[in-house]
Amino acid sequence: MRLTVYLSGEIHTTWRDEIKQGAAAQGLDIEFTSAVTDHDASDAAGDHLGAEDKQFWRDHKSAKVNAIRTKTLIQNCDVAVVRFGDKYKQWNAAFDAGYCAALGKPYVTLHDETIIHPLKEVDAQAMAWATTTKQVVEVLVNVCK
Repeated sequence: MRLTVYLSGEIHTTWRDEIKQGAAAQGLDIEFTSAVTDHDASDAAGDHLGAEDKQFWRDHKSAKVNAIRTKTLIQNCDVAVVRFGDKYKQWNAAFDAGYCAALGKPYVTLHDETIIHPLKEVDAQAMAWATTTKQVVEVLVNVCK
């Protein structure tokens, strides 16, 4: 089975690469997609539309431009993996999980035990909760084979 898997969330670690490498090692036929993972590029996504004198409006424009990609990729994926790290708040990841839930897209959350409580609603809608990228790969193996 060929899957399209959207990788959402934390951008400061190598979790995306670990999942891609693990899936490749298992011979899984998966196309991986993701939001923009370059923080500066994401923040500047709307800058070409004109300068803003307030940070709110710069962020607002860039968020809307980024949302074109995010919404399209989530709508077109078969499953999403939503990663929450412990260092930064990933509000965008929580939003992506909610969007998946609203669309009926299955998703897997990936986070450690220290943030179970703040993510209880997000996890409640997930099809699986993983604490390691290896566990995510095993979920994908079970889906694909």
